[in-house]
Amino acid sequence: MRYRSWMFVPADSEKKLNKALTVPADVLILDLEDSVALQNKTAARELAAGFLEAAGADRGRSWVRINPLSGLDYEADLDAVMPEGPAGIMLPKARSAKDVEALSRLLDGYESRHGIEAGSTAILPLVTEVPAALFTLGSYSSCGDRLAGLSWGAEDLGAAIGASEVHDGFAGWTPPFELVRNLCLFAAHAASVAPIDTIHADFRDIEGLVDSCNEARRDGFSGKLAIHPGQVEIINRTFQPGKAEIEYAQRVVALFDANPGAGVLEMDGKMLDKPHLVQARRLLRS
Repeated sequence: MRYRSWMFVPADSEKKLNKALTVPADVLILDLEDSVALQNKTAARELAAGFLEAAGADRGRSWVRINPLSGLDYEADLDAVMPEGPAGIMLPKARSAKDVEALSRLLDGYESRHGIEAGSTAILPLVTEVPAALFTLGSYSSCGDRLAGLSWGAEDLGAAIGASEVHDGFAGWTPPFELVRNLCLFAAHAASVAPIDTIHADFRDIEGLVDSCNEARRDGFSGKLAIHPGQVEIINRTFQPGKAEIEYAQRVVALFDANPGAGVLEMDGKMLDKPHLVQARRLLRS
């Protein structure tokens, strides 16, 4: 399945959890981390577990963002939600593939204890939220089949380095954070998993969201994080291949299938070679 939209839902809000069921996000991320105050963590875990228990068919798109492995809250998070079998776990502030591998070993145990299919709980790490993580982005190709993608964030990293701004004032990122975005993109492709673009923080800025989605898709991201239901349909529409794109890709694949062994072929006045074929096949798989 192509996961285009990943929407955060604060797990301490029963109202927002109920609303999420009506939102056409490909993934609902029940958030136990940044959007939940410390005093609300216990209640949020209970609400998240109850949501998963009652979710039925929606459980297949229900993920949980736990707290980072560098603290202690993640253990209580997993104890609460794993018996209900979420589709995946978002891991914030991942420092390297070692964190994903450590989480995977924990999930092995939870799955075994609760009768969940082995290896079925996927992982999406946020891989740029601490400075040291930027020097380990090439390590994720070793993480195995649980790894569903890589995503990034700017706010925590900006706070960690004392940046006064992460945006450049022209709907873009400042150079350090543009670099971070690009490194996440290439790290995901190097690991053969989905690159998921970060949030567009101003949920009222529809024009900015459209621009951000178009740029992300142009550059090779396959989906985007969302913080508001109003962002989801724009994200879904942008990251869904259009009819003309699909037809063009089908023609490219058919042309190469009809000419096995050819390295370069002509179509519509343009020369096509292996990268065009790879791109066409990737689009048709999505």
